[in-house]
Amino acid sequence: MKIISFYLPQFHTFPENDEWWGKGFTEWTNTKKAKPLFEGHYQPHIPYHNDYYDLTDHSVMVRQVNDANKYGVYGFCFYHYWFKDGKMLMEKPVEHFYKEKTLNLHFCISWANEPWTRRWDGGSKKVLMPQEYGEEKEWINHFYYILPLFLDKRYIRINGKPLLLLYKPEIIPCLDKMIRVWRDLALSNGLPGLEIMAQGSTYCRYMSTRDKNRSIDSYLMYEPGYTYCALALKDKKSLIRNILRYNQLFRHYFPRKIISMLKREFGKSGQSPWDLCDYDILWNAILKNKVYSSYYPGAFTAWDNSARRGADARIVVGSTPDKFEEYMTKLIKKAKEEFHKDYLFINAWNEWAEGAHLEADEKYGYRYLRALRSALVSTGEWENS
Repeated sequence: MKIISFYLPQFHTFPENDEWWGKGFTEWTNTKKAKPLFEGHYQPHIPYHNDYYDLTDHSVMVRQVNDANKYGVYGFCFYHYWFKDGKMLMEKPVEHFYKEKTLNLHFCISWANEPWTRRWDGGSKKVLMPQEYGEEKEWINHFYYILPLFLDKRYIRINGKPLLLLYKPEIIPCLDKMIRVWRDLALSNGLPGLEIMAQGSTYCRYMSTRDKNRSIDSYLMYEPGYTYCALALKDKKSLIRNILRYNQLFRHYFPRKIISMLKREFGKSGQSPWDLCDYDILWNAILKNKVYSSYYPGAFTAWDNSARRGADARIVVGSTPDKFEEYMTKLIKKAKEEFHKDYLFINAWNEWAEGAHLEADEKYGYRYLRALRSALVSTGEWENS
């Protein structure tokens, strides 16, 4: 079983973050400021030995790759930030990984194709970096930036084709034309094609019961969001709360008139309290998810984005390494026996401000990574990881 773990590159400073958030800002800034919101709430998450690392330090990625290999992570999926006219953010870590061939781990990229806004900290939705897709010239430039990554022998392929994830394909107005251009360019550059995978939780959940987009080859059950969408629809209180807070996420399910009515009736009390979800309930729902032929299973370690969102957070309570091992063991079996897939995606390697990290922390040490390795060993998948 090939375990792919999502990798956030925002652990180094760069000029735009200094301008938008304050000099020296990195993801550690969010992580450090977190505070417990209720009794027993695990915050802040502190990296093992207080290692608030800087990804421009080569030794950091060497350690991460060694840990990934030791505990059964097949590859990292780096988030890729490409904006109008080829403007990029946080490109240094993946560029360093590509250039340093001694980093012996597979990798791929997910294009995080959203505009860059202030939304994540609970502030305004002011757009800091717009996302515009341009015309064929821009698509060609984007492809040729990615091409060297596709050609790297470590790059992850499915059926021989380089894997490219799109975080939100539904917001790309030129998606079909752009993908056609990219597929033609892939063939003309000696590749057998591209494997285009949709990632966004709500979109992939919505498309599971719809006619599939012909430009998309496969879909990811990106957890915990993919399964949380379904749970929220079943619980009226949770449903109303989340329509108010995340109405954009529910636009596929409810007409604007209904969302507007709910906002008028229930949105007068100001900021919503944090949203709690039980780890066991969520994981058992993941294990019961219906299997679709074009879908790939996903997993998560834990989830708590209060470091970013404060009292407006979504928090999964009750997570432990022992539970993670139990559920991962079951999901690996399901991936092989029902999905008939060799890839399983984990959220995440280092989403510290969202409480989702395989990386060691001060509370649990390496227990989440050990749990992953134990799950692979017990299912007979260690040698193939």
